[in-house]
Amino acid sequence: MRQKDFVVLGVCLAAFGWLAFGPGALEGFISLTAQYPFGMSFLKFAILATLGECIALRITTGVYNRPGFGVLPKAIIWGLLGIGIKIAFTVYGAGTFKLLNEMGLLSGAPTTFGAKLLMSFSISVLINTLFAPVLMITHKLTDLHIAATGGTLNSLCTKPDVAALFRTIDWNSMWSFVLKKTIPFFWIPAHTITFMLPAHFQVVFAAALGIALGVILAFAGLRAKKA
Repeated sequence: MRQKDFVVLGVCLAAFGWLAFGPGALEGFISLTAQYPFGMSFLKFAILATLGECIALRITTGVYNRPGFGVLPKAIIWGLLGIGIKIAFTVYGAGTFKLLNEMGLLSGAPTTFGAKLLMSFSISVLINTLFAPVLMITHKLTDLHIAATGGTLNSLCTKPDVAALFRTIDWNSMWSFVLKKTIPFFWIPAHTITFMLPAHFQVVFAAALGIALGVILAFAGLRAKKA
C-alpha cells in the first residue's frame, strides 16, 4: 500500500467512526435523511459511488485520478442518479407492497422475518429487472460522454451525441457481464439486504454497494486482461 492508500483508508475509517460513535452524529444523519431525502441521496451517491470508481481506477491503473477521468462531473452525475435511485426505491417499495397484498402473498404490513424477506426480495427483483438496466446504460452513456469531452465540468454543459455514444458501448460486455451476471449474482442479493434495513440506511447502503461493485469490476477487468 502507498501513502495515498493509507490516507484514503484513514479518511474512510474516520468518517465511519465519527458516524458510528460521534456524539449525536448518527441521530443527525438520520434527521437530515428524513428532512432532506433527495439532497442526502445526492450527497451519498456523489461521494460513495464516485469513491468506488476511484478505487476501481486505483486497482487497475495504480492511481485514484488521472487527466480525463472526470472526478467532479462523475460525482455530479452520480448525485443525480442517486436522486433517481431514491425515487425508484420509494416507487418500487410502495408498489411491491401493494402488489404482494393484491396477490395474497402478504396480508397487511410485513411483521415476521419471512414476510420482510419476501417483501425485500420482491422489491429487489423488480427494481433490478425493470429499473436497473436503464440506470446502468444511462450511467455508461454519461461515462462515455465525460471521457469524450476530456473529463472537465464543461462536459455537463456539452450536448451529448447520444446516438454516437450508443454505438460505442460494448454491448457484448454490457449484456454478458453487467446485466447477465452482476444483476442476479450481486445486485439482487445485495439489494435484498438493503431493503431489510431501516429506511434511513437504505440509500447510503445502496451507495456504499457502489464501492464494492467497483472493486469487483476492477478485479474482473484485471483477470480478463491476464487471460
